[in-house]
Amino acid sequence: MPIPDDVTGEEIDKDVRQELQSLPKGLAEDVARNLVMVAKLIDEDPEQAYGYSKVALRLASRVAAVREAAGFAAYANQKYSEALAEFRAARRMTGSAELWPVMADCERGLGRPEKALDMAGEPEVQRLDKAGQVEMRLVAAGARRDMGQLDAAIVTLQSPELASNSVQPWTARLRYAYADALIAAGREGEAREWFAKTVEADRDGSTDASDRLAELDGVDFVDAFDEEADDSGAEAPAPAPADDERADSDSDGDRSDEV
Repeated sequence: MPIPDDVTGEEIDKDVRQELQSLPKGLAEDVARNLVMVAKLIDEDPEQAYGYSKVALRLASRVAAVREAAGFAAYANQKYSEALAEFRAARRMTGSAELWPVMADCERGLGRPEKALDMAGEPEVQRLDKAGQVEMRLVAAGARRDMGQLDAAIVTLQSPELASNSVQPWTARLRYAYADALIAAGREGEAREWFAKTVEADRDGSTDASDRLAELDGVDFVDAFDEEADDSGAEAPAPAPADDERADSDSDGDRSDEV
C-alpha cells in the first residue's frame, strides 16, 4: 500500500522504535512507516488502517508492537476474533496486562459477556494502572448491560473515580457510561445530572453528552408542560386566529406568542 513521502517512520513512539531495532534498518523503517499510517488512520478510516497493519504484520510478526497495532486495527473494524488473537500474541511476548481490558471487550464483541466478567475478576486487573482499571470497570458494566443486568451495571460503575471531582483522562467516559446506564434503567433525572457532569469534564468533546443533555431537557420541558395541562384540566390552546379573525376578537388581543 502506498505511503506518503512525508511519512518517515520517525513519528512513532520511542518505545516502539526501540522494539524495531531488532530488525534490519531498512525493514525497521518500512514497518515503522506502516505503523504510523495505522495510527493516523485508525479513527477516520479504520478499514485502510487495517490494510497497513496487515502489511506491518507480514513484515514483522514477531514484534509485539506490530501485533498490538494489528489487534487495534482489527478491533476498530469489529473483527473481534482476529483482534483477540493479536492481543493475546502481544501479551505473550511482553507479559504485560495492559491489553487485558480490550481483550475482555473483544469477548463482549464475540457475544461472550460472561467471559468478559470472568476476566474482570482475574488477578491481571490488579496489575493495571488506574486508567486500565477504570477501563476494565467500563467493560464489566457493558457486559452486565449485555446480559440485561441494568442495576448491576450501575453499581459496577459506582466507584471512587466516579465520585471524584478531579478530572482525569477517563473521567468523561466514566461519567457518560454511568449516565447512559441510568437512562437505560429509566432514571432520567439522575441521568441528566450525570450528563451535565460529563459535559463539564469533556474538554475535548469526545462524547455527545451535550446532545444527550439537550434531548433530556427537551423531554423534561414537554413532560412538565403536559403535566401542567393535565393538572389544570385545561385543554390544549387553540391555534392563533388569522389576522382577519383577530380584529373581531377582543379576547385574543391579550394572547402571548410565547410559551
